[in-house]
Amino acid sequence: MGFGDVQDKKNTVSLFLVKKTFMNKLVSIITLVGITTTLRAEVRPNPLFTDNAVLQRGIAVPVWGTASDGEKVTVEFSGQKLSTTAAKGFWNVHLKAMEASTNPSTMTITGATNRLTLTNLLVGEVWICSGQSNMERQLGPRKGQKPLVNWEAEVASADHPLLRHFQVKQVISTNPLSEVVGKWQVCTPQTAPNFTAVGYYFGRDLLKDLKVPVGLINVSWGGTPAETWTSHDMLATNPVLAPILTRLSNDVATFHDRLSKYQSDEQRLKQEYTNAVAKALSESKPAPRPPVPPRDPMTSQNSPSMLFNGMLHPVIPYAMRGVIWYQGESNNGRAREYRDLFPAMISDWRALWGEGNFPFLYVQIAPFKGQSPEIREAQFMTLAKTTNTAMTVITDHGDANDIHPAEKEPVGQRLELAARALAYGESLEYSGPLFSKVDFQGTNAVVMFTHVGGELVAKDGLLRGFEVAGADGKFVPAKADIKGENVIVSSPDVSVPAAVRYGWTNVPDVNLFNSAGLPASPFRSNPD
Repeated sequence: MGFGDVQDKKNTVSLFLVKKTFMNKLVSIITLVGITTTLRAEVRPNPLFTDNAVLQRGIAVPVWGTASDGEKVTVEFSGQKLSTTAAKGFWNVHLKAMEASTNPSTMTITGATNRLTLTNLLVGEVWICSGQSNMERQLGPRKGQKPLVNWEAEVASADHPLLRHFQVKQVISTNPLSEVVGKWQVCTPQTAPNFTAVGYYFGRDLLKDLKVPVGLINVSWGGTPAETWTSHDMLATNPVLAPILTRLSNDVATFHDRLSKYQSDEQRLKQEYTNAVAKALSESKPAPRPPVPPRDPMTSQNSPSMLFNGMLHPVIPYAMRGVIWYQGESNNGRAREYRDLFPAMISDWRALWGEGNFPFLYVQIAPFKGQSPEIREAQFMTLAKTTNTAMTVITDHGDANDIHPAEKEPVGQRLELAARALAYGESLEYSGPLFSKVDFQGTNAVVMFTHVGGELVAKDGLLRGFEVAGADGKFVPAKADIKGENVIVSSPDVSVPAAVRYGWTNVPDVNLFNSAGLPASPFRSNPD
């Protein structure tokens, strides 16, 4: 090897060492910059606090977000100035209770290195709108679903600057998250089509009657069961709900075997599906559903606690007045379990929110050929198991052939009646007649109700939907007459009645109302 070769090698090694030293220094610089950035992270509010937000009147309002440990954070709003020190990356303050205000206000949040200004904030009433597709369904048109009744005229007149909507992005998570994705929108003809329809009508009427700003936080996802909206702690500590987590464990353990089996059978299943579609078309029948592979339960929005973790937990503890809820269809096959699950979920939310026994207003499932009366009964039973709740009955606004009824305005209107009574203390009738008890007198069953609302009414003719049974449990159609606040039920085929029921079918044909124009809930006197 000559001198030149040796020198070239030395030069190459030297260049390598120089490059290595430079890269090491660069990494160190980047690391230091990263540390410095972390140490000087800008103060940031939780995404629930954006321009156009509505803050709850009448109670302390938590405001929170992120900042560097030890950083002083100051929040100024409506004459209040509060400071705190961030710990473990988080900060929070509590604004004192405020009066409602229709005048847009500004909130400033100041940290060590930055200052944020949120504009057009109002103080009024905030409601959580949650559930599955009938709550998720927006006011405007949606692909694959029939347009809602009167939506175009409603949208055209939806100039309500004091009505605001926050759409929580649909996110699943196996662990409770701390932030949501979304922003507050002011209600205009341009934005209203994206509002939850039930929530929109509820908020529109609340705004009209209370004359204060209304904020709606939409936390919904179609086709989801109640257990996905319930915390893992509640499911794990409630012995009655243990089967829910047992099913999850079994689904996780068997997923790969089920997936392998599907993959091996896929061609046969697809061919059978093709043949079934052809047969259905030839017979003018609806096409069957196509085969689909099993879904990993750890990535499914329907698995227990997934949406509580990803969508609801990040909203807690945003100050609000109460909840409106439209769900139950996806628990239809497990109605008996829903008797315990639904009240447990309500208790779970109330405990975690820390606002006490806030109003929880929910919609009873509408008539539909695929929905059993047992799920409506489970919802009815929830009234006796939880206080400060109300159930909106919509037996007169269902669709036997569509699980998504196109009339959403009556739903929102009736929820608003319940809110005015339970949340705001107005003396008004907010519920249709509810079964109280039955007294068997000879050949008659004397059925008594609460929420008579002045008097019982047979809308559009003679009462329909009542059945009676003897000790053998065989129900037959019955004659029903209103006598004061009671309904007298009888049948010549049942000499000694032992049980009575009303609207006990998937699509009930019923017409018992009260004088407030609200329909009675289906019921049976002898639930098993």
